Amino acid sequence: MSARGVGAALLGALVLFSLVTRESTGAAVRGETGRTSARAAPLDNPSGVRPGLAPVTSAGDRAEAVRLIRRLRVAAMGPKSGYSRARFGRNWADTAGGVPYARNGCRTRDDLLARDGERVRYRKGSDCVVVAMELRDPYTGKTIRWSKKRADEVQVDHVIPLSYEWRMGARHWTAAKRARIANDPLNLMPVEGDVNEAKGGLGPARWLPPRRKIRCAYAVRFAQVALKYNLPVTRADKAVMTAQCR
Repeated sequence: MSARGVGAALLGALVLFSLVTRESTGAAVRGETGRTSARAAPLDNPSGVRPGLAPVTSAGDRAEAVRLIRRLRVAAMGPKSGYSRARFGRNWADTAGGVPYARNGCRTRDDLLARDGERVRYRKGSDCVVVAMELRDPYTGKTIRWSKKRADEVQVDHVIPLSYEWRMGARHWTAAKRARIANDPLNLMPVEGDVNEAKGGLGPARWLPPRRKIRCAYAVRFAQVALKYNLPVTRADKAVMTAQCR
């Protein structure tokens, strides 16, 4: 091949590489000893299989985030009567269909710890049960050195809380759809346990992550889940979410 041909081939490869800016397809990310993961911004991670939650920083991405949030339907919040965690299936069941990681033999919680953790260690003889890891908590910015002996130090947050979903219409869904949203990695984020407990069942108008630079990303993820499941949000929540990305 001539020098000109080699140059053209290299240029073509560079152009192709530059086009791969959104989520790559393929196997789900799993933790390995010594692995350091790049955090994924939510607009680049529409299925939720890439690790963490990176800030939305550029003007173009923030404008795209606002457009996404504006697509949300609004509705009044209904009562909590009849809600229980059991309405969304067994905790961290591997049986929910139609979402990433489903039926892979591992509990959903372990899948999420493996997705977001660094220097992940598994129980001897298991490639599922995570017993230790480091977590860069997106909500606080802290690095947590976690082990299963202190299980509650890291909790897996439902970005849209299950009780919020129930009050916004999930009471009318099938049990299978409720199990999907409860185990969908798009709706799940390992975070510091105390922060997760402080959030409870609150929407964005009443609770946002303490780390301000992540709030637009959090609003985008909340919107992505709501749009995927055709779930409305309250008018106040939509206004607060929009404001985080302007």
